[in-house]
Amino acid sequence: MPRILLVEDNELNRDMLSRRLERRGFQVSIAVNGLEALERVAQERPELVLMDMSLPDMDGWEATRRLKVSPTTRAIPVIALTAHAMAGDRERALEAGCDDFDTKPVDLDRLLRKMQALLPAGEGA
Repeated sequence: MPRILLVEDNELNRDMLSRRLERRGFQVSIAVNGLEALERVAQERPELVLMDMSLPDMDGWEATRRLKVSPTTRAIPVIALTAHAMAGDRERALEAGCDDFDTKPVDLDRLLRKMQALLPAGEGA
């Protein structure tokens, strides 16, 4: 069962997406801001991080940069999630170290394809 860290400050989005992922066979843990995301990644070593980019305390851009700078966490794939899909956001996310980019509201089938492409072979729903 792949371990996923969902970083999302919006309770409704967090609850809906985590339940949908759990029904697809993922073990989901939650962080509500970038600082908590860094702590959870260090403790839990998830196989993949779904990172909201607009977060309180530390945004997803900075949290991703910090994850990708650390030798112990840089290999963990990060998919940026954002409701503010403006021109250049995908490039900005990739420059911050994200491995892929998706928009909200989440299209679950599209997100699952992106997740499966980044998870180790044989993992994923």
